[in-house]
Amino acid sequence: MKLNRTTQRTVEILKLVSGNPDGITLDDICARLSLPKTSAYDIITTLVEMGMANVQRGQKQTYTIGLTAYRIGINYTNNLDFLGILEPELKAFARLVGKTVFFGVRSDHEVVYICKFEPENPIITTATVGTKNPMYCTSLGKAILAYTDEDTRQKVMNRIKFCRKTENTIMTRQALEAELRKVRSQGYALDAREMEEHMECAGAAVLGPDGNVLGAISVSSLYKPGEDYDALGKLVCRKAEELSGLLGFLGKGS
Repeated sequence: MKLNRTTQRTVEILKLVSGNPDGITLDDICARLSLPKTSAYDIITTLVEMGMANVQRGQKQTYTIGLTAYRIGINYTNNLDFLGILEPELKAFARLVGKTVFFGVRSDHEVVYICKFEPENPIITTATVGTKNPMYCTSLGKAILAYTDEDTRQKVMNRIKFCRKTENTIMTRQALEAELRKVRSQGYALDAREMEEHMECAGAAVLGPDGNVLGAISVSSLYKPGEDYDALGKLVCRKAEELSGLLGFLGKGS
């Protein structure tokens, strides 16, 4: 059977891009795959336009895997219908806590909201499915980053550019690293009005069968001075552990 050369090159480029979470340049793609620069540029530009790859513009443009590619691949994770397992659980959880529940994944150095579930009388949240937000000032992002392997975490943190969203926003790498140690210690992350002044969120990582982080869940709430957000964080942590178990994770001692 004759293979289509453009399709074959496209798949090879996607595989190469996905294996370089800190980004890869067009020159590197051409060198690694022995491709003409014009052909490789046409393919990678199309992949960016279709959401299969992301482009980071700078002195030299670098490319990372895109959200569309993740969505295509997410349905095959150890032969599990990943979202099919999570969705009914998260819908029920949103009704139970009476707050908006999100599931998000990492996309380069940001977090992307994949699912959103609301109670009967939801609060208004600016985040919608497909929205990207910084990892350093969201409970989803901090939960994912805290449980990401050390090598990848450092590469991701190298790409973070801190920008103040509110008076509470973490603004230094040192402060973020300290926050991530706290997240790993207590099992949950808080967005203590760091992204939006009127919102407080609690998030926890969801792990796959091999113990690697797949994403995170969060509960969003209008900030109330008297509310126990640590108690909310513990509740979210227990739910994340339950979801991890449903996805095949047997625990740290397994």
